[in-house]
Amino acid sequence: MRKQKITPFLWFNNNAEEAMQFYAAIFKNATFEIHGRWGAGGMAPAGSVMSATFELDGQKFMALNGGPMFPFTEAISFFVNCETQDEVDMFWEKLSEGGSQSRCGWLKDKFGLSWQIVPEALGALLASKEPGVAKRVMEAMMQMNKIDIAGLNKAAALPATPSS
Repeated sequence: MRKQKITPFLWFNNNAEEAMQFYAAIFKNATFEIHGRWGAGGMAPAGSVMSATFELDGQKFMALNGGPMFPFTEAISFFVNCETQDEVDMFWEKLSEGGSQSRCGWLKDKFGLSWQIVPEALGALLASKEPGVAKRVMEAMMQMNKIDIAGLNKAAALPATPSS
């Protein structure tokens, strides 16, 4: 197996171990490994995780407990590609627990990390060559918080309205 060349590096505010356990409880095939702990006089409480790696469904991450200097922002998010509405619902509910839900499938988890929970159907509908489908689907999606596949399909099936 080829070594992952680029790995997201996440700076946590002294809660990396809690975050890794949280993510491991949500994603299948999750693992984590602690590489070092802070000693006395470090940037975090003595004994807390300094650095670690974790993997979620084949995606590797590095984690550092670096303190509050660099909080997460929406400028970086993780896109979770979902096959079914049940999968969308599960990731939406579990990842947003203790965090916040936003528009168009975006949420922040309780650590402040942004995620996009997106059904594969959205991409297929937005790529439709049928006139008006992509526009109607995009308009429907823009009104949603958690993305609803049935709502997207309904918008895609609507007949085109005549222009005035």
